[in-house]
Amino acid sequence: MSSLYKPIIVGCAIILSSYSYAESMTTEFSADAVVSIPQQPIKETKLFVSKKAVRSESIVNGQNIVEIVYPDEGRAVLINQPVKAYQERTFTVQNNKETSSNPCAQILHSECKKLGTETIDGLKTEKWQIISNNQGKRLRTLHWIDVKRKLALREFFPDGTVAELKMVKKEKLNGRDTEKWERSLSRPDGTTTSSFQWYDIGLGIAIKEELPGGYIRELKNIKIASQPGKLFNIPDDFNRIDNQQGAIQPNYINR
Repeated sequence: MSSLYKPIIVGCAIILSSYSYAESMTTEFSADAVVSIPQQPIKETKLFVSKKAVRSESIVNGQNIVEIVYPDEGRAVLINQPVKAYQERTFTVQNNKETSSNPCAQILHSECKKLGTETIDGLKTEKWQIISNNQGKRLRTLHWIDVKRKLALREFFPDGTVAELKMVKKEKLNGRDTEKWERSLSRPDGTTTSSFQWYDIGLGIAIKEELPGGYIRELKNIKIASQPGKLFNIPDDFNRIDNQQGAIQPNYINR
């Protein structure tokens, strides 16, 4: 994860982008979420983001599949337009105020403790200790969170791995003002890997990420505009399908 607070909103499958962005809806926009994996077809998802919901559209197995996430209501619907059917699921609603001030609000079975504030590369950070439970073991990690951007500038993990996030430069990306950041991961065996992300200053999220191995996730064709309310409504003539009747898209329903 590139940040404890704001995962990048570029889904590598049909729905990932909608859930990732649900926590950061302050500006309405539409965009194309594009995922490029070496030797695989490029995957594209169309996003429509309002202040109350996120709609994503993808082609899955030749069918147009739509998902709408309503974060404040704790529910999401998956729509199969050709058969006029939809399925619904619920999820735990996070308190926005709590989420913005406490990184543990997004991590199940964890305890957070703020240890103070420190300055890293001229940026003010909050230092957090997180203790989580994993298969009966209590694991302790340390995270230094940039107060302004909510990005994790430094992280210490239980196995000795250290992550560092440093700004490389400011640059234009697809006409957007961004900051290019490099994340270096140093492991106890001496190996290091690097990834890059482009933080959109206006949106307050990362709109592109390059991972080792040529894996790229990106938002393209970003258009800032109010989104029509009808995009986030289920058509009246669509039938609800219970989960027991079979999933529209198993990877979504069962995850």
